[in-house]
Amino acid sequence: MAARRRTFNKMMQSKLVCFLILLLAAYFVVAIRLAYISVKSGKKYEKQVLSQQRYDSTTLPFQRGEIRDRKGNVLAASVKVYNFILEPRNVIEADKYKEEARKGETQAATVDAIVKCFGEREITKEELDAVITENPTSYYEKIPKLRKLSYDQKKKFEQYLQTEIPAAGGSENQKKEKIGDYVKGYVFEEEYQRTYPNGDSACHVLGFTSSGNVGNWGIEQAYNSYLNGVNGREYGYLKEGLELERTVKPAVNGDTIVSTIDLNIQNIAEKKIKRFMKRVGGKNVSALIMDPNNGEILAMANSSRYDPNEPQNEKYLKKWYSAKELKKMSETKKMEAFNKIWKNYIVTDTYEPGSTFKPFTVAAGLEEDKLKGDETFYCDGYQEYANYKIRCTAYSEGGHGEVTLSQAIEKSCNDALMQINVKNGAGTFAKYQNLFGFGQKTGIDLPGEEDTSQLIYSKEQLSTVNLATNSFGQSFNCSMIQLASGFCSLINGGYYYKPHVVRQILNENNGVVKNYDKTLVRKTVSPNTSKKIKKYLKRTVEEGTGVKAQIEGYSIGGKTGTAEKVPRNNGKYLVSFIGFAPVEMPQFLIYVTIDELAAEGGQDQSGYAVELSREIMEELMTYMNIPKTES
Repeated sequence: MAARRRTFNKMMQSKLVCFLILLLAAYFVVAIRLAYISVKSGKKYEKQVLSQQRYDSTTLPFQRGEIRDRKGNVLAASVKVYNFILEPRNVIEADKYKEEARKGETQAATVDAIVKCFGEREITKEELDAVITENPTSYYEKIPKLRKLSYDQKKKFEQYLQTEIPAAGGSENQKKEKIGDYVKGYVFEEEYQRTYPNGDSACHVLGFTSSGNVGNWGIEQAYNSYLNGVNGREYGYLKEGLELERTVKPAVNGDTIVSTIDLNIQNIAEKKIKRFMKRVGGKNVSALIMDPNNGEILAMANSSRYDPNEPQNEKYLKKWYSAKELKKMSETKKMEAFNKIWKNYIVTDTYEPGSTFKPFTVAAGLEEDKLKGDETFYCDGYQEYANYKIRCTAYSEGGHGEVTLSQAIEKSCNDALMQINVKNGAGTFAKYQNLFGFGQKTGIDLPGEEDTSQLIYSKEQLSTVNLATNSFGQSFNCSMIQLASGFCSLINGGYYYKPHVVRQILNENNGVVKNYDKTLVRKTVSPNTSKKIKKYLKRTVEEGTGVKAQIEGYSIGGKTGTAEKVPRNNGKYLVSFIGFAPVEMPQFLIYVTIDELAAEGGQDQSGYAVELSREIMEELMTYMNIPKTES
């Protein structure tokens, strides 16, 4: 007998439809309720959920690039240091579910470990307990006294936590526990600290950094965008009972700057200046050493130095201000005083160059055929223009008498130079001042160079008096870097190269980002004129005002300078010497200035600048392996 087939009758269909309708109605009620809760109380419940979860987002600091000298010696670097971060909530949570007798055990152990390991930072238990109790919900509390810890200090703390102790409530024979089992709620946050391993050496070339990796002065400021990298980020999500999952966006470290500075040459110059200041002294002594064949700066040294590791130490101000003056000084005035110490005098300050300018006047005449080289001039001690009697250096002796063109430089004869500039005329003189870079920025890659266009006379402004005084470096101003850059072109065949302190930029893998080769700005004079000027300058050292620069076996050229400061007749001078060697093919140029020499007999004694230059050159000859060429 066949089985009876079951049918899905109308009553069953009706019941199924009713059930589905009720199910859909319930679904819509729940959906409407959820929407209502989301709108009205969503934030409230979101906070409750998030309170049971933890999100981590940590900055991964970049490492600022190094600054090196031309031979790879590190001049500035960023060293990793650590900030101790306390997590009060994690400390409290670790104690929360402990039995009554052990409440507060984690906090006590954590605080005790910190005090024991970092006692030299003068951190107390009371301070740490206050941080925890006053910030019970915080996951991040930076401890000011525990900032910038060294790796050794961090390691000492971590090793201390591995110290074994008897298990709580157990006998000595039971398994030991570690102090770290009880210490919770801390983390070491990484950052970098800028350091200058050579102290105050080359401080004005390097500059320093302030908070936030901001470069101030020197290469640190000029190349700040290259030295700085980009911070990375570490993102983490932690839910109770689950492991922390992290996503890391690594930091991009800054580029390395390879400078033109030679640390050994820099140290030679600074050492000699330091000895001079102790032996003789002056308001400020500076030395600039360049490669005349490409504009590279080998050394920039000043007597007033500071340590970039502590640039705002008030001990540097005590040289210029009394304790009483410092106490009354506002923060703004104090910062202005610091800036005077931080600035690079060789680049930022101007002065009348004096007789070191005379070779430029002679070169202009030779180049324009105003002079042939065989001229003679009669010096009676002065020239008179527009009822002004302008004196020569030999005025008190009745003048130099008859002098050749070479002797006009050798003997530093103002009278002859004034006669030469009459031959040149205002047009030629103004043209060559411009060609040699006076009144213009050199474009050196260091901050602080000012516009000096208003410090020289235009062709129209060069009266007979101005033309006369300008001929021997008076009545106009320039900076050391301006005069030295122009002088390099006088002795290298007539090529004016842009002065610079950086040779190369490297990425963190030492790949080349950028090279800075020599940049020819313009031609100033012909090789023939350059050759004649070098000949005159060599005679100046052999027989003229620069005889104290002589070094046995070496051909040296140079020119002295004595500039009377404004206001005149106050006894204040800036004396100088600019020299180079070997004369035939110069490998370096040295320029030394002494502002307000502190020597017996007055400030107008350029011989002191010559002697200091010679002392530096003597060591340079050996260090640079320059062979002797003179018998």
